[in-house]
Amino acid sequence: MLHPMRISGDLLSTGQAAELLGCSRQHVVDLCEAGRLPCQAIGKHRRVRRADLSAFLPAERGPRREFVRSLWLNRAVAGKLARDPDRVLAKARNNLERFRGIHAGGSVRRWLDEWERIVEEGPESVMRTLTAETPHAADLRQNSPFPGVLSEAERRSVLAAFARYWERRAA
Repeated sequence: MLHPMRISGDLLSTGQAAELLGCSRQHVVDLCEAGRLPCQAIGKHRRVRRADLSAFLPAERGPRREFVRSLWLNRAVAGKLARDPDRVLAKARNNLERFRGIHAGGSVRRWLDEWERIVEEGPESVMRTLTAETPHAADLRQNSPFPGVLSEAERRSVLAAFARYWERRAA
């Protein structure tokens, strides 16, 4: 369960805004860059007015659908990791190497470096990250080195189960 932070003041960091919205910090940055969420630049940082977040707040205060959907997929990856850690970690290492070639510069490198450290710490560290309900873990999962761990059939099965769960939850 997410634990709400105490956030005061009218101007919020992108991380604080993400916590209130129940999404990743990167998603808030993307909303700002697309012009969908007004922001102010303060030095190299963006600040978002609390009042501007109202259009993005979920009706109920629980985690947003995309956040929970991502957790379901990553929990399935964690299950495969528990059954075959050598294969899953090898896949992550290969993906990290491939992604480094694709994203030689830019902000993605930071996430790849952090994933590399987590993968090298071993399966326990990876499982904690895959299943953590924190904004930072959500940001990491946006840059996951685990594509291809789930087969397409497994992925579709998880997404179908999640859709049924979310539908019942909303009823």
